[in-house]
Amino acid sequence: MAGEPTGRAGAGQTRRRGAVLEEAILGAAVDELTESGYAGLTMDKVATRAGTNKNAIYRRWPNRLALGIAAYRQLATTVQPPDTGSLRGDALEFLRQANRHWSSPLGAILRELLSAAGGTSELRAQLQEQSGDATAAPWLTVLGRAVARGEASPEALHPRVATVAVVLLRNEFVVRGMPTAPDDVLVEIVDEVYLPLVRRRGSAPD
Repeated sequence: MAGEPTGRAGAGQTRRRGAVLEEAILGAAVDELTESGYAGLTMDKVATRAGTNKNAIYRRWPNRLALGIAAYRQLATTVQPPDTGSLRGDALEFLRQANRHWSSPLGAILRELLSAAGGTSELRAQLQEQSGDATAAPWLTVLGRAVARGEASPEALHPRVATVAVVLLRNEFVVRGMPTAPDDVLVEIVDEVYLPLVRRRGSAPD
């Protein structure tokens, strides 16, 4: 029966289990993902690097995509919302941060994973939650500051409204296949879509 070895363990070496083994597998998957991207990530390579067997991996992650997403979540960091003193400045800076991320090698991995996830809504949601630039919370923070300054009404504080700008930017990468978005596209998203939407939110109809 297959166990969960540490590789070619020497005398007296303790077999890893539980969280220790899981950490070793994730660490190996992170290394493979950063070196070869999702296309080069295989269960065999991860097992060899982690010094375990594929059964130990499959017991924790049912397939390569689930493992890739778990590894990416180890790499992703939380984005801190900018505070430039104006809603327009904050929104532009936030989009520029997101654009840099999506244009980076890590962003390329994220795009590969999103493409592979396709219609798998649960896995896709995990990626979007962790991708930093797609979460509602920091955008709601930006809008909350704008409300406090009188630049927007409290009715603008809605997750779907808050994330409109970054969703439009994400479409440039995922739907249109852009390697990076020109800055004038970011300005257009903010000036022609985001600010008018936020400012109209809660205003009386004509």
